[in-house]
Amino acid sequence: MKGTLFIISSPSGGGKGTLIREARKGISNLSYSVSYTTREIREGEAQGKNYFFVSVDEFKSLIDKDEFLEYAEVHGNFYGTSKSQVEKEIDAGNDIILEIDVQGAEIVRSKVKGSVNIFILPPSYDVLKSRLLNRKTESASDLKIRLSNAVKEVSEYKKFDFVIVNDDKEIAADELKTVFRGERLRTDRQETRIRDILNSFENAIED
Repeated sequence: MKGTLFIISSPSGGGKGTLIREARKGISNLSYSVSYTTREIREGEAQGKNYFFVSVDEFKSLIDKDEFLEYAEVHGNFYGTSKSQVEKEIDAGNDIILEIDVQGAEIVRSKVKGSVNIFILPPSYDVLKSRLLNRKTESASDLKIRLSNAVKEVSEYKKFDFVIVNDDKEIAADELKTVFRGERLRTDRQETRIRDILNSFENAIED
């Protein structure tokens, strides 16, 4: 049985990264797709953990090598999803999380059938703006762009299977964890385990 790709999107500042870190705790065989980006590394981030930080030339070289499942320019920087990493995890039977913007999510959905799509929605525009301001990682012009884009991005929620409102971090993380666990309980995702159980009943009858 192949693994499941969980696509998680939100407007910039929606808190998807924080919720993912919290929700992954205690769940086995759930990996995280590390994307490539040309943006500058922020304080507290680590190479290969948050992103693979590369130059524009290096990014273009990866495009030429067909390394990306999708890639796009967002807020003046390039971001790309590693095709080989996602395929390797899914083929190994592991579930994998892809944290991505709504533009990239739509592209990946069209390429990876059976993905589970989750949208993280901030409780209000004012809360999102406050979170971005408190983050202190964007210039005034970048902040304006992100907020303008957010107005368009929140309207994309209907294209996702689940919507989680990130008002209370602990509650939202628990809801995200519930989605991960619930998807694993779907009948079609448990066929191997179910067959083994049914075989035990058939063997008992034969004995």
